[in-house]
Order: sequence, then C-alpha cells, then structure tokens
Amino acid sequence: MRLILHKKTLGEAIYNDIDSNIYLHEIYNNILFNYSIKLFKINDAEKKAINIEDTLRFADLLSKSVSKQNADRHKILSQEIVALLNFIDPDNEEVKYYMGSVLSSIGNYRGLFIKSPEFLNTNFMDRLYTDYNKNYMAIPAEPSIQFFRSQKIIYSHFADPYFSYSGPTSMGKSFVMRMFIKQQIISGAAMNFILLVPTKALINELTSNVINDLKGLLVERNYRIVTSAGAIVLKQKHNFIFILTPERLLYLLIENPQISINYLFVDEAHKISTRDNRSTFYYKVVDMLVQQEKRPHVIFSSPNIPNPEIYLKLIPDAEKLNDRKLVSYFAPVSQIKYLIDFQNGDIKLFNSYSKEFLPVAELQNKQVSFCDIISAIGGSSQNIIYCSSTSQAVELAINYARNKPEQTDNSLTMLAKDIKNEIHGDYYLAKILTKGISYHIGYLPATIRMRIEKLFKEGLIKTMFCTSTLVEGVNLPADNLFITSYRNGRAQMTPVDFNNLIGRVGRIEYNLYGNVFLVCLHGSKNDKNKFVELLNKDVPAQQLSLVTELTVAQKKLIVECLCHGKIELERHPKNQTANSYALMRKFAIILLRDIMKNRSSIVKRVFEPYLTNGEASKIKEVFNKSANKPDDDINVSVDQTNNLTSAISKGLCYPSLNENGNFDYSALIRFLEKLCKIFKWEKYESQTLGKKGNNGQHNILKWYAVILSQWMQGSGLSFIIVKAIEYKQQHPSTGVMFKGKIIPYDNSLQHRNIVIAETLSVIENIILFSISNYFLRFTSEYKKYHQIQTLQNDWYEYVEYGTTNPLTIMLQRSGFSRETSTYIKKNKDEYVHTMNNGEKKIRKSLLECQNQSVKREALEIQYNMPELFIS
Repeated sequence: MRLILHKKTLGEAIYNDIDSNIYLHEIYNNILFNYSIKLFKINDAEKKAINIEDTLRFADLLSKSVSKQNADRHKILSQEIVALLNFIDPDNEEVKYYMGSVLSSIGNYRGLFIKSPEFLNTNFMDRLYTDYNKNYMAIPAEPSIQFFRSQKIIYSHFADPYFSYSGPTSMGKSFVMRMFIKQQIISGAAMNFILLVPTKALINELTSNVINDLKGLLVERNYRIVTSAGAIVLKQKHNFIFILTPERLLYLLIENPQISINYLFVDEAHKISTRDNRSTFYYKVVDMLVQQEKRPHVIFSSPNIPNPEIYLKLIPDAEKLNDRKLVSYFAPVSQIKYLIDFQNGDIKLFNSYSKEFLPVAELQNKQVSFCDIISAIGGSSQNIIYCSSTSQAVELAINYARNKPEQTDNSLTMLAKDIKNEIHGDYYLAKILTKGISYHIGYLPATIRMRIEKLFKEGLIKTMFCTSTLVEGVNLPADNLFITSYRNGRAQMTPVDFNNLIGRVGRIEYNLYGNVFLVCLHGSKNDKNKFVELLNKDVPAQQLSLVTELTVAQKKLIVECLCHGKIELERHPKNQTANSYALMRKFAIILLRDIMKNRSSIVKRVFEPYLTNGEASKIKEVFNKSANKPDDDINVSVDQTNNLTSAISKGLCYPSLNENGNFDYSALIRFLEKLCKIFKWEKYESQTLGKKGNNGQHNILKWYAVILSQWMQGSGLSFIIVKAIEYKQQHPSTGVMFKGKIIPYDNSLQHRNIVIAETLSVIENIILFSISNYFLRFTSEYKKYHQIQTLQNDWYEYVEYGTTNPLTIMLQRSGFSRETSTYIKKNKDEYVHTMNNGEKKIRKSLLECQNQSVKREALEIQYNMPELFIS
C-alpha cells in the first residue's frame, strides 16, 4: 500500500497548532483576569503572573499568521493581547513597542496612528515592507489614510457586476462604499448611486457622512444627494446619490421609472432574512432595478453572517458566478465580555476563545444596584445601555439620572431648552440631558435625535439608554455596552442581531477594545442561560425570509386564491400574527405582479413548484379581466385599487379646507371612514387604523384624526402634545398604557410622559408611515383618473410635510426638516428673500443662527443645494 504524505509549510505547522497551545491559553486567561480586576477596581485581588517576554513573542507570532482558516482570528487576538497589556501596565515601553509592531503587521494603520504614532520598526526590511504596504492600502479618495486589508479586498470587488460581503460591525463596511463613491466622483464619473438603508435614522446619519465626505465636490462635479421622492433637485439635471429606505426607493422608482441607476449598495442586507414584513420591499426594489435595460452593479453588505452569497439569489443568474462573495472576520476593535448576574450575585468574564466563563468578583453588597455598576465602571467613559423596550429605556435613564449632578455645558442646556420648547416642558428627556444622560428611541424627532447623537460622539453625553434603533445600524461608538435583555421587543434577539449589537462597542478613533456587560437584573425574567447561548452560538447561515417565513400551506393558499381572482387572503393559520399576515400578503402582491409582467423574479422562482399545472396562465387570464391591473405598489392590492377608483369615479375627493384654511374635523373623520372601507383597514390594518373599540366604533381612528389634522395644519409638536394631554385630562377614562395594561389617566408627571411618548409614536408610525402611504395612493389614483399633473388640495403633501404652507413645503423638498422649515418660516423676514420672479431664496445669515439644529442643517444643505442660498 502506498502512503501519501501531505507536506506542510512551516507556517501551517506553527499556526495550525497554536490554537491548542496550553501555555498561550494560560497567558490569555491571566491577561483577562488582570484586566478585569483593574477595570472593576478590585484592589484586594492578587494579580496573576504573566511572563511579558513570552506573551509579547506570542503576540508577534499571531500578528503574522498565515493560517488560511484562522488568520483573522489570530490577528485580532494578537492586537487584543498588546492592547490589554498596555491597559494593565501603561508605562511599559516594551509593550508599547510591540503594540506598534503588532498593529503594523496586521495592517491596522488607524489604530497605529492613535496608539503608537511614533513607532518605527528596528528592522530595515520590515520598515520597507510597512512603507510599501501603507502605500498599497492607501484609500484612493483619501490617500493620507489606509484601508484595512479586508476593506481593500472589498473595494477591489466593487467593479464586479454583483458582489456580496459580510464582516464584523466595526469593520467599516459602509465606509468602504462611501470611499468608492467619492473616488468615482473625483475621477469624473457621471453615475447615479443608491445607498439603501433599513431606517430613516440611518438616512440622516449617512447623509451627513456623505456630505462631509464630498462637500464642495457635490457642486463641482454636478452631484446632488436625494433622500425622498419629492426632492426638488430631481426636477433638475444632476447625477444623484440616493440615500433611501426600501419603502422610499419603491416610490421613487414608481414615480421616476426613467431614472437609470449605476450602483445599488444594500447596507445591512441581513434585513432581507428577517421575519419583519418590511423585508418584502427589498425583494421588490432589487427586482425592479435588475429589470432595467442596463442592470446596475449590485453590492450587498451584511454584518457577521457566514453566507453573504445568499442575497445574490435576488438577482437572476448572479449566484452562479464565482468569487462574488467575501466573508471577513477581522475587526479593528475587540470586545471583552462579562456576565453581571444580580440574581446570583456574581460577575464572570467570558473567554471568547476557550468559550469558558471565569469568575471575577462576588457582589458582596446585595444592595448594590445596576445604576451603581454603571457609575463604577462607566465613570467618565462613554456608555450605552441597551433595553428591549422604550418604557424600560426611559425608566432606567430616569433612575440613573436621579442623583447625578447637573453639567454646566452650554450645548446640553441649549438642547434641553429646545426639547422643552419643541416637545413639552415636562418631558423627561429635557430633565436628564443637563446631567449628560439621554435616551435614544425611534420616535424622537430626527432633529433632536441627531443632536443627541452628535453630543454623545463629542463626549458631552456620557451615558445613553437605547432600544433596537442601535441594533438597526445607528453608529454610536462607546467604551462600554450594557445589555439588559436578550430580547428585541418581544422577540428573542437573533445571533445576527446580538453580534451586530455587541460589535458596536469600542471606538477605533480612541481605543482598540470595548467592554460588553450582559446584565441579569433583580426581578427580571432574564435567563442567564439565554445570554450564555448567544455568546456561544455562531451566527448561522442565513436564509431568505421568502423561504423561511412562508409555509408550504401559505404558498399553496396564495396560488389557489390568485387562481380564483382573489387577492384578499384569509389568515393562515387563524391565529396568524399581524406581521406574518402582512408579509404573506405582500409576497402575494409581488407574485401577482411578476406573473402579469412575465418576470423571472426570485419570488416567482420560489413559487414555481406550485405553478406547475398552468396556474400562472389561469392567474394571468382572470386578473386581465380586472378594471385595474396589479402594479408595483406592494402596500396596496388590486381589490383596494378597484374600490378606490370606483369611489373616485363617483366623486370622492379630499375635503376642502374651511374658510380659515384649516381642516374641518368632521369632514376629516368622514373621509377617513370612507378610506377605511375602500382600503379595508379593518382587515389589513386591524391593530391600528381599522381597530374597533368595544362599542364597534373606530375610536383609535378618531384619535389619529385629531393628531392628523393638527399635523397637516402645521401645528408644532408642542401644541399637538399639549392638546393630547388636555384631551386625557378631560377624558381620564380613556386611560394610558402602563406595563401592558390600560389604566385611568391621573395627570401625573409619569402619565403626561406616557401621553407624550404615545403621541410622538403615532406621528412617526401612523401619520408619517401608514396614512402617508394611503394618501399617496389616493393622490396618484385621483390624478390618473382626472388626467392632471398636479393637485392643488393634495393631502398627501400636507401629511408628508406636516403643513399646508408652500414655503415650508418647498424648504422640506430642499432637504430641511419640518422643524427647521417651521423655524425659517417663523423668521422669514430675517432669513427668506423673495426674488423678482417670486422664487424664494435663503439668506446665508441662516448659517450663523443661534438655533443649533437649524445651523447644522443649513451648513449641510448649502453643500447639496447651494443655489437655494443668497448672500
């Protein structure tokens, strides 16, 4: 028998065995322990012995790993070793030298600049290699800084027709996209780019980043940034950078089918796999773009997942191409993880490499609180506390702020004052901000939220209590992250979300690591075993929500209903959740449209096993008889459109404003009740717009109508909230939701804040999303039926921009927020100039106004729309 021997290189021999080196494990455990006792200020604990010379040799060896499978992991470990040693013994010159050497070897030049800017390798050949590598890694659009190796590889693939990649949260995936776009613009390319993000909060953040990247290049190279389908610049001849959510992109493509897109970047692409019904919009917009005569380059970016190629399935034939994916595990920032268990009274350290928990300390004093722990560890650091619900975030923030001193910073004072003026004088947020503490939740007005984020990044806000808005991609880098729940709302956090969350701690601008504390609070239902499970569980291969969230029975039901000309689906099973039903229904609408247009979309391909006996032809035949054909708007189905066009043909229109130019509440209610029947809200929006009270009436719809009328009339948030509180004072029996139960309203500070939160939430989620979408459809069908281009009394515009005032609408279409537009209108004598032709211009004195939110917006918009400003 012939024996075949596999020859190993020296590098393979070294690095394949290094993971099992017992001495290395012992050294690393000791480093973690010594780091922990210093972090927690445990002065009576004895440090464990560490041979510094051996440890640094290991770090040096790991930094040069050539292991095919584990090189990224080895490099992260080497960086972690020297960074933690530097924390433990900051005066050790040998550690400082090796830190420079390690960061240079692994290509973390940003970390090198921060931690070891004067490092100079003693070996001439190493210096030569470092200089060459720094030059090779230089970012074309920003030559003075360098990519990480993984970023460089990703960047080189953007010329591919399709590409999908994943990496740790801190890798800077969207940064690479921005640098690619900047380089294309610098080089003179005339293209249109789309940056697709999951939330409006990310639109604001990314827009600010892109403007800061490009500044004068926007005008110089004739580019404009667009964040909504109503932007004025769309009527002009420019190249565009669209920064949109999937919903906004859908309506942009419907209203502007002629726009040609060169690049689609899908950021946070793992959202395509979620059970949220909003995932359906990704399928729709990607397919609409790849159906264009000239397909755009499509780039998917995801955090932490092992199979990013799964999203190439959305593009016909793309998944068959080789080398169209990249999975990177290199992170320029590490996370040190702890379990703080108030229920058992101990603190344990988690070793990410051995997957073991190591005891650190006992909570001897049973009276120690979570707030005490935050103060002790956080001190002067930047802290984020993740909470599963808005109520928990607010409650913990108030408790933490209770005994904290007031800060003297003017920026905090001004923001608190603006919140009192713009929202309400009793709002908790204004009271705690002056102490350098805040909460960050989804329904806060964008102008307020962005100022909070800015002050946190500047270090003026030290401690931030957050909800899932953080998981969804808002970048608020911190030193410490406290996770108080393994849930995201009511659902358990997925491994993707968990790893995405913990990856947000640590700031490459300041440090090479951050701390993550998993907290089991007194009296909470947190099971520490769930935290342990999330720590130990690798992120599983992702699947498409189209595959995982639709059962075989549901797919068969959809096909059967469509074959009978029916799009009004029944819930299946009977207890199907509202979200699951909405997801099923939207996929049915997409499928119907694809069958009618003969599109070979991913949705149609997944349904093909159930379309084997001529069902597609039957569906096409039956729906061809309908007065209205299916279209690309997946928020509205054919049955709703038939009802709508029938009502418009019989004279239905938006009610006229009264003699004072205001909305008549009775007319508004009657109109909404008609829309309720037309759009079948009782069936399709059963938890909100169509919800019935015990008396059989749409009581919640009437409450929405009050807020809607005030919003469309241009009333400020403070006025709307005052009226909402007054209503509760006059009708205490209507109650407020407290800990899952409706209780009578008592006009306490707590109840007033509940009403404030509910009102802000309704504006964000119902007025500006649900009602806005239905009004948009009404306006579109009305203009189509009456064959007109514009509608004078357009309620969609009124709700979208929150005003009937033409100046305020124009300012928002130019990029200003509603709050800033209202401020400019109130001060129009000072800031608005009317040209001879009636056109409105903004005086540049606005750039120096005292309102910080207004000033920030104006400074950014002058780059994107300089023609709006006049000296």
